[in-house]
Amino acid sequence: MADPVTKTVASSLRRRAVNPDPLGKEARKACMRAVKSVNTTPELQVRRILHAAGYRFRLHKKDLPGKPDIYLGKYKTAIFIHGCFWHGHDCPKGLKRPATNAEFWDKKIDGNIKRDALHIAALREKGIKTVIIWECELKKILKQADKTERLLAFLHQDVNGPL
Repeated sequence: MADPVTKTVASSLRRRAVNPDPLGKEARKACMRAVKSVNTTPELQVRRILHAAGYRFRLHKKDLPGKPDIYLGKYKTAIFIHGCFWHGHDCPKGLKRPATNAEFWDKKIDGNIKRDALHIAALREKGIKTVIIWECELKKILKQADKTERLLAFLHQDVNGPL
C-alpha cells in the first residue's frame, strides 16, 4: 500500500495532466468572472482627467456602434479604452496569448479585433472620430507628473483636429 504523500503527489500530477492551470478550474472561473467590461480602472482614470479638464461626455452610448467607453458629443468623438490582452494590442501584454485552450483564445481575441475594426469603420461612416487608448499607453501617460496635459495632447494627436 502506498503512503499518503505518494498518493497526494500522484493525484496532483494527474490533475495537472488534465488541467495545467495552477489555479484550478473553479478558481480560474471565479477569476475570469471578475473581469469587468465597463467602469474599469483605466476607464475611470480617463474619465476623471477629462471631467477635471472641463470635458462633458456620455458613457457607453448604446445607439453608437461598439458602445464607446466615452463619447464626446460636442466634438463627435468616440473614445475606446482597450485592454491590451483582450483586444490584441501589439505590446508584450497583448501579444502573449494563453497556451491552454489556445484555439478558444485565438478565436476570441481575433474576433474582438475584427469586431473592433467593424465598429470603428461604422463610426467613421457616421462622421464620428475615433480614438483608441491602450492600457499600456495610458499607464505610461499616468506615470508622468503632467498627466492631464499628456492625456489631452495624446487625444488631440489621435483625433487629428481640435478636440
